[in-house]
Amino acid sequence: MIRKQHIPGLGLAAIVAIVAFVVESVVKNLTPVVVSPLVVSVVIGALLANFGVIPESFNDGLRFAARSLLRLGIVLLGLQLSFTQVQEIGTPGLVLVFVVVAITFFGTQWMGKRLGLSHGLSLLVATGFSICGASAIAAMRPVSDADDDEMAYAIALVTICGTLAIFLLPATGDLIGFTGAQFGSWVGASVHDVAQTVATAASGDQQAQNAAIIVKLTRVILLAPLVAGVSFARRRKLASSRAAGENATAIATKLPPLVPVFVVGFLVAISLNSFIEIPQTVLSDIKWIEKSLLASALVGLGAGVNLRKLRKIGARPLALGLVSWLLIATLSAVGVALLY
Repeated sequence: MIRKQHIPGLGLAAIVAIVAFVVESVVKNLTPVVVSPLVVSVVIGALLANFGVIPESFNDGLRFAARSLLRLGIVLLGLQLSFTQVQEIGTPGLVLVFVVVAITFFGTQWMGKRLGLSHGLSLLVATGFSICGASAIAAMRPVSDADDDEMAYAIALVTICGTLAIFLLPATGDLIGFTGAQFGSWVGASVHDVAQTVATAASGDQQAQNAAIIVKLTRVILLAPLVAGVSFARRRKLASSRAAGENATAIATKLPPLVPVFVVGFLVAISLNSFIEIPQTVLSDIKWIEKSLLASALVGLGAGVNLRKLRKIGARPLALGLVSWLLIATLSAVGVALLY
């Protein structure tokens, strides 16, 4: 629900999104270069935040945009897709997702242990990089032994690496020769946050964008079994160490939903578009609303990139984040090359 304190930040997000669409139009008219308004939005948001020109009173609205507008935009994205398209991704896409998520999740935790980092921080970084960035970290936090600072570190890492992916993956994909569903599947399997996935895939064609979202949302759904598994393991650990029953109960009551609500909404939207014939004019209007919401959300996401905070993280957590990012990007690229 939008509250009074959200209005300044939402207003800024809307203004920047409008500017981003203007930039897209101007560049398109003057050059053959395609510039995504989503990329422009995240860049402007990051620049405004790091130059310190965003008042504190705007932060609530920007966070609301990055969270709630993002989720609504993703739900509307579902109306552009159907189960027929999911079938086109097929078994290779599912194999890619399961293998990449499993190796990244457990591999990142192993590397964190080798670097001497806490189990909680390693777990949150592994969850954020393997599933869906900040939202996955927030979902895993209640069932982990990580503290608030470690959660902030993990979110900073996935935000920075995911934002870099928006610019680096399209250029790298061109060098590798990935196009269409190949590029989209690589993006969907390797980029951390949903919004960052949308922005990265925006440089490709519609086939690439559809593949990226389908593969990415499949990863997001895996958040449910991961959180449930960690919760079960943590309860067993508490029981075996004879921890107080009150603590175990507190952990159980703080469990997040097994499947995020916006993922359910996304699947419902796909179902509607699969079984109900929606007029093309209506879908076009929805597409415009969806892009506007996502552009505004990316302003909030970009505003969360704080280079000064990143410097405070230290070398070892930063090394873990970079290695985890390289791991998932490389695994995904190899998987796409082998399976597609």
